[in-house]
Amino acid sequence: MELLISIMIAVMTACGVYLMLRGRTFPVIVGLTLFTYAVNLFIFVMGRLTAGAPPVIGTSDHYADPLPQALVLTAIVISFAMTAFVLVLALRARAELGNDHVDGTPSDAEQEDRA
Repeated sequence: MELLISIMIAVMTACGVYLMLRGRTFPVIVGLTLFTYAVNLFIFVMGRLTAGAPPVIGTSDHYADPLPQALVLTAIVISFAMTAFVLVLALRARAELGNDHVDGTPSDAEQEDRA
């Protein structure tokens, strides 16, 4: 099971990094979101969660660590706010520049179409 989760986190991270290196803004936003999902899953798995264990220390010998759960919940809220901000920023850049390239310059094919 650990191997499957490790492979899944690695694939999500690789896909996120690949999409973040694209030249358009929408794949960059999707890549950032996918990368944050991979990091959240990594943090959640590192907590060594146990099924059916209470989250309070002292009630039994085995307990679930509440810190990774709290970190992931906080990270979800922050990543949602970051995604919303970057999406609005990308829409504004699209309106101002007329294209959705990360660096703001159109490609060669778009330059030929304008000429």
